[in-house]
Amino acid sequence: MRILQVVGGMNRHGTETWLMNVLRSIDRTKFQMDFLVHTNEHQAYEDEIKDLGSCVIRCLQPSRPWVYAKNFKRVLQEYGSYDVVHSHIHHYSGFVLRLAHHAGVPVRIAHSHSNTNHIQAQAKLPRQAYYRLMNHWITRHATVGAAASQSAASALFGLQWQTDSRWQVVHCGIDLAPFKIPVDPAEVRSQFGIAPNVFVIGHVGRFYEPKNHGFLIEIFSEIVKHEPNACLLLVGEGPLRGVIERKISRLGLSQQVVFAGLRADVHRLMGAMDVFLFPSLYEGLGLVLIEAQAAGVPCVFSDVIPEEADIIPSLVHRLSLSQSSGEWAVTALAEKQVKGEISQLQSLKSVESSSFSIRESLKKLEEEYTKTASSRRDRSSESLNLST
Repeated sequence: MRILQVVGGMNRHGTETWLMNVLRSIDRTKFQMDFLVHTNEHQAYEDEIKDLGSCVIRCLQPSRPWVYAKNFKRVLQEYGSYDVVHSHIHHYSGFVLRLAHHAGVPVRIAHSHSNTNHIQAQAKLPRQAYYRLMNHWITRHATVGAAASQSAASALFGLQWQTDSRWQVVHCGIDLAPFKIPVDPAEVRSQFGIAPNVFVIGHVGRFYEPKNHGFLIEIFSEIVKHEPNACLLLVGEGPLRGVIERKISRLGLSQQVVFAGLRADVHRLMGAMDVFLFPSLYEGLGLVLIEAQAAGVPCVFSDVIPEEADIIPSLVHRLSLSQSSGEWAVTALAEKQVKGEISQLQSLKSVESSSFSIRESLKKLEEEYTKTASSRRDRSSESLNLST
């Protein structure tokens, strides 16, 4: 079965990392996965994708639909027919699946990874018109709709999404094998020049607006007032990194903030964190919260994040974004005492038994690919028999 995953790029972000977990774990004798990206830049996962026998296919200029349509048609002609087009680019999936439908692709999946309801509500008229058109095309051309959470489903498929049997929640699973490897926190800290006795606040996320790094820095500034021997470990890259660096400098925190960049060993870094801080403005789910719980790290995060992320109640603490940075700081400092109350091995077992293990996630995905494709083939055979 040939599957084309449509993504903006294949760098080390949440959706892309999940797709890599799928690619590594799926039975590649039965499923051939290729990746269509919207960039000419070399992607972080590109070499591994090719090593695993898949292709990275470039389809450019999505902002010019008529050009993109021509490029998409060329891709399908050049790389052959696909049984499934699985699109992960939110509303623009409507256009992609329309093109796939016209090209005769039998299984067309729109996948929502983010809760953008409040953005849609604030959009101006031209953008509202765009959303309506894309929603119409998704409803018309998608054979399946998947979502990372219930709120992500409502963002793309509407508030009444549960009334349509095509739409469903498919939790993105993580590869938990790395979390079974013991981590020496002192060793990890030493790599970044962090002393063993320092209180380490951690964050993993791309430097862009939804991750709310500006507020994160304000919280850390308040933490330092109570705990001068504190450090903020930031994992990730993104367009707003320079803005955040300047804010850190203005607050006189440069010596206490570590930028770790993009990392393939996030599980190791989490082992060196005392508290995981995640004040996102919105999330489809926030897979790094699942990883932090698997690492046994107490988490303080915004209450806009779907409740499906709460796997281990003793490790999670929700706060409103309307609360002050000082209140967030006090909570983070209090959570410092929580680490160790439940062992990392116990935490890992809880996550393993949830729907967020890659095993469970992959099982559901494979079933959806094969079930939908079989159903389509059966209906095609019936139509052929009737016509003859």
